[in-house]
Amino acid sequence: MNVIMTTKVDLASMNIKRKLIENFGFKESDELFDGNPVYQNAKTIILTTNDEMIYYDNLDHEIEKQLGFKPEIIIFASRHSSKQKLPALTTHITGNWREAMYGGRDGSLAIAEPNAMKLALLKLNELNDMEWLVCYEATHHGPSELDVPSLFIEIGSSKEEWINDRAGEIVAETIIYVLDNYKKTKNKIALGIGGGHYAPKQTRRALEGELAFAHIAPKYVHPLPKEMLLKALERTNGRVEAIHVDWKGSRGETRQMARALAEERGIEFIKD
Repeated sequence: MNVIMTTKVDLASMNIKRKLIENFGFKESDELFDGNPVYQNAKTIILTTNDEMIYYDNLDHEIEKQLGFKPEIIIFASRHSSKQKLPALTTHITGNWREAMYGGRDGSLAIAEPNAMKLALLKLNELNDMEWLVCYEATHHGPSELDVPSLFIEIGSSKEEWINDRAGEIVAETIIYVLDNYKKTKNKIALGIGGGHYAPKQTRRALEGELAFAHIAPKYVHPLPKEMLLKALERTNGRVEAIHVDWKGSRGETRQMARALAEERGIEFIKD
């Protein structure tokens, strides 16, 4: 069973939830999760919690405890916030390269589902008729403690965008498209090193070519210990076939370590 996770404290999350129920055949069931009604269609359920989702470590275990099944994948329908208030549609995996500032644990990464994230990026881009930014974000915030693949798909970056009807429709349709197709999709999975938070080079590569990114470690978390790059490889659903480095957007010791790791593991090294 697939899970779409929403929260009552997030305007974008509630916007996306409404569009999912209106447009994709979800019906209220007899079950509750965290005291809230569960909505279901043939193979997906929508769950709602009462607090910020970024702090919901072990959500998969809580779902199993309350509802009796382990999710195959969790998609978090969420807002994105930024000081620039840039209208954006984004997708990313969660985790903390260093200290956990916003949920999760220090130095802990959730399980990336790169094929799902690439499909999300492509579909958001295809449906985007508002001239908003569409991009990956680097791996950041919680929850990091999940034993099933997950990803966030977000509306950014201020209240005006969070409640935008069209944005809600786009993200709802994207989520359903991803869930229907990610298992049938095979791309070249890459670990991303360097660049800014909005991962411009990784986004371009995914939109224009065969790469599907798993974890992305932006320049602001460099230098990284080798153990974190190894953890990123391990915490990816599927075999990582390439390490892509935004060369100018990386610190020297991290990019050289990435090159050495690629050689050590027999993985393609892509300098961009």
